[in-house]
Amino acid sequence: MATSRLIAIALLLTVHAVRADELPPPAYQLAAHDANVPSTVLFAIALQESGARLRGRLLPWPWTLNIAGSPYRFANRQTACHALLQALARYDAKRVDAGLGQINLGYHGQHFSSPCEALEPYRNLAVTAALLQQHHAATGDWVSAAGRYHRPAGGTPAARYRAGFSQQLERLQISFKQGTPP
Repeated sequence: MATSRLIAIALLLTVHAVRADELPPPAYQLAAHDANVPSTVLFAIALQESGARLRGRLLPWPWTLNIAGSPYRFANRQTACHALLQALARYDAKRVDAGLGQINLGYHGQHFSSPCEALEPYRNLAVTAALLQQHHAATGDWVSAAGRYHRPAGGTPAARYRAGFSQQLERLQISFKQGTPP
């Protein structure tokens, strides 16, 4: 029962009423629209950052943390929040990323009223989209903006990220044109 509920929540955030005119899912469309970011770009970032395999599909997972380089996925927001607070007590905030867009709390924690607010899916997507827009303003290119989103200093990690992001984006664009879920 719990697994079914978790999958249902993930599907709401990813493939709500799968219709061609609702892809990417509404939460991503809204956050992307508000920040003037293509919704496929925002959805590709979420897949790249917090994607988890559920029933054979890659879906963004809202209660994902990266703590000191290790990824963790939690069944619900409460458990993830508890782990997040423990991580922040143990590690520098620059070593902790949270939520759908894996927002780094050391560099961007000021966008949230509390650390656990970073696990609120809609808020996390809004911050992710705003950060992407800032990087796009500096680069003029969404792939470059994605690389800077992951690692503003650039280098090999940003190049690897750009390659993975580009694959996600291409796959999504093909799926959405065909009106099928990714």
